[in-house]
Amino acid sequence: MSGMQDGRKTEAYQGDAKLAGLLKQQRAFTDLEGLKAMIPGVAAAPAGDRADDWIHLVTPEPTDAVKAQLLAFRAGFKPGGAPSPQTTAERIAALRAELKRQNLTGFVIGRGDEHQGEYVPKRAERLGWISGFTGSAGLAIVLLDRAAIFVDGRYTLQVRDEVDTGIFEIQHLVNDPAERWIEAHLGKGGRLGIDPWLFTVDQARRFADGAAKAGGELVAVETNPLDAVWTDQPPAPIAPVTVQDLRFAGQSAEEKRRAMGAALSADGLDAAVITAPDSLAWLLNIRGGDVPRTPFALGFGLLHKDGHVDVFMDPRKFTPSVLSHLGNEVSVQPREAFSQALETLGQAKAQVGLDAMTAGVWIRDRLQKSGATIRVGDDPCALPKAKKNAVEIEGTRTAHRRDGAAVSRFLSWFAGEAPKGGLTEIGAAEKLAEFRRKNELFRDFSFDSISGAGPNGAVVHYKVSEKSSRKVELNSIYLIDSGGQYLDGTTDITRTVAVGTPTAEMKDRFTRVLKGHIALATVKFPKGTTGSSLDVLARRPLWEVGLDYDHGTGHGVGSYLSVHEGPHRISKAPNRVALEPGMIISNEPGYYKTGEYGIRIENLIVVQPVEGQPNMLQFETITLAPIDINLVDRTLLTADEVAWLNAYHRRVRETLSPNLDDATKAWLAEATRPI
Repeated sequence: MSGMQDGRKTEAYQGDAKLAGLLKQQRAFTDLEGLKAMIPGVAAAPAGDRADDWIHLVTPEPTDAVKAQLLAFRAGFKPGGAPSPQTTAERIAALRAELKRQNLTGFVIGRGDEHQGEYVPKRAERLGWISGFTGSAGLAIVLLDRAAIFVDGRYTLQVRDEVDTGIFEIQHLVNDPAERWIEAHLGKGGRLGIDPWLFTVDQARRFADGAAKAGGELVAVETNPLDAVWTDQPPAPIAPVTVQDLRFAGQSAEEKRRAMGAALSADGLDAAVITAPDSLAWLLNIRGGDVPRTPFALGFGLLHKDGHVDVFMDPRKFTPSVLSHLGNEVSVQPREAFSQALETLGQAKAQVGLDAMTAGVWIRDRLQKSGATIRVGDDPCALPKAKKNAVEIEGTRTAHRRDGAAVSRFLSWFAGEAPKGGLTEIGAAEKLAEFRRKNELFRDFSFDSISGAGPNGAVVHYKVSEKSSRKVELNSIYLIDSGGQYLDGTTDITRTVAVGTPTAEMKDRFTRVLKGHIALATVKFPKGTTGSSLDVLARRPLWEVGLDYDHGTGHGVGSYLSVHEGPHRISKAPNRVALEPGMIISNEPGYYKTGEYGIRIENLIVVQPVEGQPNMLQFETITLAPIDINLVDRTLLTADEVAWLNAYHRRVRETLSPNLDDATKAWLAEATRPI
């Protein structure tokens, strides 16, 4: 019979014998048994907008018949494993039983995976599985008699909607850190477990301090107790590794490897452990599809001082053409070989660089026990990756022109549709997705769109669902935060628009957010300045009337990579990484009135030198889309601020209009008129 895959009808599967014969005729990379072993990992990878790319891991040029049978085979796959407990209460009970079996008093459950990343595969969604919380950052601690979940200011509203507060206490991740809660509740003699793969040395140290103050201890477990009770936990994902072409990367992988290796040698290091998947992707000019919305492949790397790189990743993700791109100085080995490779470094008494912010405790312990000398420092790829080269910057500018045209088409459509009534948050987000998908070089969205109407806009990282989706009402505010992944760049933009007539308060708050946005966009600052030194500029107009927002002002953005990229940022939190030319970062102050509305204005900006002032830097705004002038209180703006807004809108109009249809072009002319 025929089946369905991702909402698409597939042909009928004609049986194993038929598919085995087709694979043999096609001279596929694997036989039927290999395919059966691979398909659970394929199913565990996010579908994204290119759901059929996995077929190229089976055969490079599938015939229509082979493709049809592979899709039918995939559609008929049913995940194995005994069903897990279904409710939060049942899952907590099962976990506590396992804790007792392992002689543990409690267990720490983070949001990250073995790479300490924000973007994780289905297998690593442990925090969501145990609590129901779907945010991108958080932490839970489950003791035998109580439990708590910790989230930052972006999620204080969302967490209460998603988590059973009868089971979990809600704590602020920053103001009420986990180690303080551990100290108060673990108890004397308590044994608090962590999975040493899933937490950094710094995180573990804080937990250990809290446990010690309580009279207990932190225990690195060999078997993750949550995984033991998550019986239908997905396997590790298998998605194709692809090559990031030199015309988009701007520098060959060989040049990068040589430069990074030389830097290690100059620093007296024999090798560095690369644990961040986006660093490995940047270093080798590869991309992947193991996690949602972010094109990297999960794996570890060892960068040696001679420029050679050992990659520890499922070899089934690599086609012969990608292996050819990597060349003889890059060795691809199974993930299981990573442990032995670390031991070999130790036996050689190697000097090994390790980034304490991204490396798990297990890696540190393995190196130490094997005899290596660990030098804790920064990921050697982080800063070079953040400082985009000229090709990457120009590619990102080009991507933003296409993306801005899509956003403008959406805003024009929204302006006509929303006042009619009946438009929902989901409907609006889907329409914007439709416009983006038509763009050249589009590969995916850079994150799930935050489409918030009225009070939902006040939930900073709101995730719309069929259950939560509101109608866009007249005389309200609508917020849309979205972005695209293009081969030549990653975009991230937020626009807040009025539907009908906004209140005086809405206009006041919007204009103060705009003033902060302009202050940051126009500042000139000396070399050596960090983002935390500039953060106050964006907040000052709100602070003047006793208001603020509980999130950072700016995050780094990758080049067809992570939409959230370090090591630089703009926030209240101290940051020792100075802003340097080529860094792309967001400018996104906001204001949120719980239960009523949210406001955020976000453009991406790139750090540039100031002509004629060699010691000074400035920002170039590269996002292009109109800012809603119907929400602007002109009396609150200075002459310079008005001039900036008018000049920005003139550039938006002149740049985007040639790529728009006549109706959208006419709307844009009105939306960007001088004020």
